[in-house]
Amino acid sequence: MKVLVAYASKYGATAEIAEKIGQALKQEGLQADVQPVKSVKNPAEYTAVVLGSAVYIGQWRKEVANFLKKNEKMLTERPVWLFSTGPAGEGDPVQLMKGWRFPKGLQPVADSIKPRDIAIFHGNVNAKKMNFIEKWMINNVKSPVGDFRDWNAITKWATDIASVLKKQA
Repeated sequence: MKVLVAYASKYGATAEIAEKIGQALKQEGLQADVQPVKSVKNPAEYTAVVLGSAVYIGQWRKEVANFLKKNEKMLTERPVWLFSTGPAGEGDPVQLMKGWRFPKGLQPVADSIKPRDIAIFHGNVNAKKMNFIEKWMINNVKSPVGDFRDWNAITKWATDIASVLKKQA
């Protein structure tokens, strides 16, 4: 059972979440390759795919959106899990995103792929890494700043994925 955990991350927070997912899958006895989506050479060699992106203004990063579209047919043939990262603050990430679960423009692709789950994880808003415009936007919408990632929720989600995959093996 070979699992691809591919992601796009602007400042590294989503990369760290993907690494944590890969680590949890490995601890459950699965082979997991964690890599930026731009580095994925042959996604068809994997039994399952976990794909994630940082979210900015309700959109996935372009490289992940392109990967999803380009590999739609292949992804319909294996189990897929999708995750987004980004909401800052305390509480349920879906509530913080006002019910948003996935980019509308990519929803037809997701409907075709039929992912096993679409998760949203809290993000890490680090003002020191942001450019002037991003800082202005964060201040303008009064978004909380800080690391809000829930590592227990991320690990549990990955462990649940491992349970599903081990039952299929």
